[in-house]
Amino acid sequence: MPVMGVAKFERFFRVAASLDVDKDDLKRYQEFVYEKLYDLLLMGQATAKANHRDVLEPWDLPITKGLQERMNDFRKIDAEVELEPILQYLAARPPLDVVLSEEAEARLVPIVGGISLALALTFKTLDPAVKNPATEHWDRAKRIFDLLL
Repeated sequence: MPVMGVAKFERFFRVAASLDVDKDDLKRYQEFVYEKLYDLLLMGQATAKANHRDVLEPWDLPITKGLQERMNDFRKIDAEVELEPILQYLAARPPLDVVLSEEAEARLVPIVGGISLALALTFKTLDPAVKNPATEHWDRAKRIFDLLL
């Protein structure tokens, strides 16, 4: 990711939860978000297929109340975060058995924003004093999200 992307990543976590992250955290962040987004897409695919459709629609995605609220909160944050690499990475994943509708495709960036904000807030929930998330914080957050998403 270019230096500008790293700066936006760092700014996002400062604004979202007063966290200091650095470029070393970027790889963990990208892997985390990619995995969670892909998990949501797999469940959306299952819903679309259960309804005998080959097109995944926005309502197929299992967006919880909490994630929807974080998506809304993310839209309000005055930070510019470059999320295009997430979409590029997603395209490199094994293909889904369904096609995403334009509306579902348009929801991906807000979903990624909501997941990102939820991650930042999870670090603060796990340890209110944390300033720079350590490996243990990342591991705990991942376990929590794996339980819920």
